[in-house]
Amino acid sequence: MLGYVIGGGRGATDRLIRDIAQDLRDQGHVLAGAVQVNVETDPAYKCQMDLHILSGEKVVRISQDLGALSQGCRLDPDGLERAVGLVGAALESGADFLIFNKFGKQEADGRGFRPLIGEALARGIPVLTAVNKGNLEAFLAYAEDMAQELPSDRQAILEWCATQRAEAVIA
Repeated sequence: MLGYVIGGGRGATDRLIRDIAQDLRDQGHVLAGAVQVNVETDPAYKCQMDLHILSGEKVVRISQDLGALSQGCRLDPDGLERAVGLVGAALESGADFLIFNKFGKQEADGRGFRPLIGEALARGIPVLTAVNKGNLEAFLAYAEDMAQELPSDRQAILEWCATQRAEAVIA
């Protein structure tokens, strides 16, 4: 019930997860989670990262501007935690799936969306995310035998979602 794809090229996995969420919404599923949309700005600066909350219309900026020459992490942990709070409230209201853009460093360190993964799985709600290669070891250690790697293929992921949902309804 914990499906993941391994992150590909820049932005490709964000788009894939976003497309899957839209497909599931179009099928009438209730979603909890967040998908990332990068907003390109001046070429001298890195893009801005926004999380679109799947249970409504809210958008939370999770990047901070550290300047054009910055090499540090641009993640705004406060923004991420605001998004997690909104997603947690949606999960409390009931959802067919929990979907979020990636299991990143914050989740590897026990923060971010990590607590919601456990909550969703305990409720029998399938979880879909992406993991980059740098966080894969931490993700697999956390997930133990619950994680299932999925191909970066839209149709295959939708089939996995349908199977997981059918099993959740039966249970």
